[in-house]
Order: sequence, then C-alpha cells, then structure tokens
Amino acid sequence: MELEKRPDGRPQEPPRRSDPEGCVAAVVRVPVRIVALVLVVPVRMAWDVLVVAGRFLRDTVFRPAGRALAWLGRVLFVWPLVGIWRYAVVPVARGVALLGHVLLVVPAVWLYRTVLTPAGRGLYAALAWLGRYLVVVPAAWLYAWLLTPVGHALAWCGRGLAWCLGMIVTGVGAVLTGVGAVLYWITRVLVVLPALVLWRWVLTPVGRVLAVIGREVLDALGHAWRIAGHVSRAFGRFLGTLWRWTVAEPARWAYRSVLTPAGHAVRDTVLRPLADAGRAAGRVTRQALAAARLTVRQTRADVRRALFGEPAKPPPVDRREPSVAEARTLGSSTTALTKD
Repeated sequence: MELEKRPDGRPQEPPRRSDPEGCVAAVVRVPVRIVALVLVVPVRMAWDVLVVAGRFLRDTVFRPAGRALAWLGRVLFVWPLVGIWRYAVVPVARGVALLGHVLLVVPAVWLYRTVLTPAGRGLYAALAWLGRYLVVVPAAWLYAWLLTPVGHALAWCGRGLAWCLGMIVTGVGAVLTGVGAVLYWITRVLVVLPALVLWRWVLTPVGRVLAVIGREVLDALGHAWRIAGHVSRAFGRFLGTLWRWTVAEPARWAYRSVLTPAGHAVRDTVLRPLADAGRAAGRVTRQALAAARLTVRQTRADVRRALFGEPAKPPPVDRREPSVAEARTLGSSTTALTKD
C-alpha cells in the first residue's frame, strides 16, 4: 500500500519488462541490412541493365515485328476468312435455310396440322379409355384389397422391431459413452497436455523469434533494393555523363569545329569548281553534238538533192478566211462580166 500521494496525482506505473522481440530486432537488423545491401546491389544493377535492354528491344525489334506480323496475319488469314464468310458461307447458308424451310418446315407444318392433330386426338381418347380400364381400375382394386392390409401388418411388425432395436442401441450407446470418456481422458493426459506445453513454451517463442528475423530480413531486402536502385541510377547517370564528355561532346566539337569548316572549304575550293567545270563541259559537249547533228542533217539533204533533184513544191494553200476569199472571187467575176 502506498502511503504518500504522487505529485501529479497519477498512480505509479508498474515497471516495464524488456521486449525480447525488440532485442532480437536490434541485434539482427544491422548485419542483415549490410549483407542484403552487398548481395542486392549487383542484382539490382543487372536488373536495371536487363530492363533497359528489354525496353530497347521492345521499341526497336518486338513492336515493329509484332505490327508486321499483325498486318501479315490480317492479310493472310483475317481478310480471306472474312471474305469467305461474307461472300461464300453466308449466301450458301441463307440458300440452304430457305431450301430447308421450303422442303422440310412447310411440309412438316402441313402434315402436323392436317394429319397428325386429328389422328392424335382419336389416339389419345382410345389410349385414355384403355388406360382407365386396364391399369387404373385394377390398380385401385389391388391397393384397396391387397396392399393396404399387408402394409398395416408390416407397419405393426416394424414398430415392434424398432422398439427392440432402440433398446439395443440405448445399451450400446451407454457402453460407448463410458469407453469414450475413458479414451478422452487418456488422450487429454497423454497427448493434448504435452502438445499444449510444447506449443506454449517451445514453439511459440521460437516462432516469434523466427518471425522477427524474417520480418527484419524482408525489411532489409526492401531497403537494400531501394538503395541499390539509387546506386544503379547514379551509376547509369555517371556512365551517361562519362559517355557525353568523352565521346559525344568531342565528336560534336570535332564535327562543328573541324569537319564542317573542312567540308565547306573542300566544297568551295574543289567540289564547286569541279561542278562548274563539269557543267561547262557538258554545255560545250551538247552544243558540239547539236552542231554535228545539224551538219549531218544538211549533208544528208545536199546528197538527196544531188541524187534525186529538188523535191516538188506543194501548191500554195489560201489560209485566209473563207468569207474573204469568196468575196474576192465574186468581185473578180463581176469585173470580168462588166468588161465583157
């Protein structure tokens, strides 16, 4: 019993016991995280390399190949099958359906309405009369005068047999209840209680320790995976920067500062004069060929004129308008008549 009152007015809390799980977690956490980091970093870097390679292959190889295969499949399979279905199967099916309707459905409906329905009504009446006097009446007589007395006798015998069996079952049940109680206590003392002690004082603490270790291992693997991701990303950025400053930037500087001026100089001092000279030579060659063709044509004409003489000239054709020519002809005719 506490005689003095606490200053803050709260009751004194009992001392806390040390948590075994916290001790195990504190002992296991740091080594497990170090080992997991050492083991996971190479795996994460290899995984990132595989992811980059897979994305590159997906964008450059697999996706175009898949599109090409899809287009080829549509061309080779889908479009022919659609054409066959649309222009062959569907018309044939419609024709067969129409033919079946005309040859089977219409005659069957006519036969059912005109033949089978009247015949079925007469047959039903005959079968009903025969069934009533050949089956129902004898069955009712058999049930009333034979089955009912026999059923009452069997029921009385069954009640007696059931009472005897009930007494036997009651006795056997009492014996089995006693045997079951003995077996229950034997099983409880020899099996259940030792198993309960084993579970409570051995398996439960060991399981808790293993659970703490497993949880810490999983946490360490997740932490190491995240750290390995940062390390892999930083290493990739370092490789990209190294590639840019050792290969890309020098190549760009050489292209802009050396190759481009050198190319312009070669173009201005060598290629452009050569192109101008080539164009001039082509122009001179075309003019020489044109002059040679003209000379050959004139020579051929002179030879033909010397051998066959001058060609006959066609009569001049009045290319003026018909109205003007007719007016002049009519005027000349009028003048001639006046002179006469």
